Amino acid sequence: MLHHAAFTDKNKDDLIEIIHEKEKIIHEKENIISGKDTFIASLIEQIQLLKRAKFCAASERFIDDNKQGCLFDEATPPLNVEEIEEAEENILIPSRTRKPGRKKLPEDLPREQIIYDLPDDEKICQCGCSLICIGEEKTEQFEIIPAKLYVIEHIQKKYACKGCEETIKTAKKPAQPIPKSIASAGLLAFVLTQKFQFHLPLYRQEKMLQTIGIDIPRATLCLWVIRSAELLRPLVNLLQDRVLSYDVSFADETTVQVLKEDGKTAQSTSYMWCFAGGPPEELSYVYQYHPRRSHDIAIDFFAEFNGYLHCDGYQAYDTLSSINKNVTQVGCWYHVRRKFVDCAKQSKTSGLADRVLKLIQKLARIEGEMVSKKLLANDVVNYRRTHASLIIKDIKTVLDQHASHAPPQSLLGKAIHYALNQWPKLQTYLQDSRLEISNNRMERAMKPFAVGRKNWLFANSVEGAEAAGIIFSLIETCKAHQVHAYEWLRHALTHLPAATSVDQIEALLPFHFKKTAA
Repeated sequence: MLHHAAFTDKNKDDLIEIIHEKEKIIHEKENIISGKDTFIASLIEQIQLLKRAKFCAASERFIDDNKQGCLFDEATPPLNVEEIEEAEENILIPSRTRKPGRKKLPEDLPREQIIYDLPDDEKICQCGCSLICIGEEKTEQFEIIPAKLYVIEHIQKKYACKGCEETIKTAKKPAQPIPKSIASAGLLAFVLTQKFQFHLPLYRQEKMLQTIGIDIPRATLCLWVIRSAELLRPLVNLLQDRVLSYDVSFADETTVQVLKEDGKTAQSTSYMWCFAGGPPEELSYVYQYHPRRSHDIAIDFFAEFNGYLHCDGYQAYDTLSSINKNVTQVGCWYHVRRKFVDCAKQSKTSGLADRVLKLIQKLARIEGEMVSKKLLANDVVNYRRTHASLIIKDIKTVLDQHASHAPPQSLLGKAIHYALNQWPKLQTYLQDSRLEISNNRMERAMKPFAVGRKNWLFANSVEGAEAAGIIFSLIETCKAHQVHAYEWLRHALTHLPAATSVDQIEALLPFHFKKTAA
């Protein structure tokens, strides 16, 4: 019996050990399955997001059209009663203020009158009396005439001495934008604005010129662009000085493809960086082409900068501020918003994403209120700290409550952790009235480049990409100051060849150009 008992106890211990091992294996399998479920859910979210990006509207506009449903959302209860009351107040629909009717044509356009009168025999009434003119009906019709083309003949008079027959003098011709070229300043300005302002690729310009009997090969047009950019480069250098000399700046970057670049394949990705800044009356944009998205680019550009930098969450700017302690990052609330918009698009019911979007919407509404009230600088800071700080605190509370529950690889988890990682930067805009709630200024500056990229697809060479950066810098600076880009480029290309000093070049900057767009 003792032997049997000992044998039983041993088997019992072995069985317990086997059970523990099996339980351990089951637990490991469950963890693996749970991880795979999370990964699959993340992939499904990405697929749905890509489908929406491809087949649905790309608008990020948030419309709270499910307010009643939010009352029963126990997962995200309101923080206070006042917020519910404000949400109900927002249901009111403002009346339309847009006046019906056609917009009048500009008064400064030249006008040609065509007068329609009755024949003499119709100016007699049936009763025999002569009709008298009591007024007129006037309607306007907009007419356009294609671009005017003509040839400028530069004639240089030559003089000789009949006495000694040795002296010959020729009248000097002003320096030209491109020596020995048939391209005038006006033609170069036209080519540049057509490509970089209105996004018309050079091959289409070539075809367009051919329809009016002018045969200028695309290679020649490309050469004109590069030569013009070389001439305009000193102006961009001065714009860069403006950006770095002021204590509020902006930065962003986007992709571009360059076909012919040493050490890189045609399919590889390069980048167009954009920096902006300077006093409001001299706001300047600087586009720079770089073959990579390295931290060194931001570090080199802002090496001597001292002030605030509006940027997104790219780590290059974190590295910059860790090296240059004088750089204070200003986070972008709209980048945070964009990530929660993606979450809201995927969610079938109102939840955390909608709640955060409503709070960010309130922050944006505060900015609009300050503009409408035309507050002074000191009042802006106080207004933000009084009204926006409370909303920002509410957002932080909501994010902290759900940070540990949202799967890190899910869209919601990524949105929450992005916002929390950016949190100190998102509050910087409360410190100074000149700071902005978002980096949308750079988003708008990048949009023209992105639109152009969809048309001309790629740059053929590094020189072409660098030329694009120079010309985009000047055109976007013109637009920022309501300066007519073609008129300014024509003026600058005419006078730059004769400019010999920094003061003469500086006088040609867009914000010094007096002639503005109509």
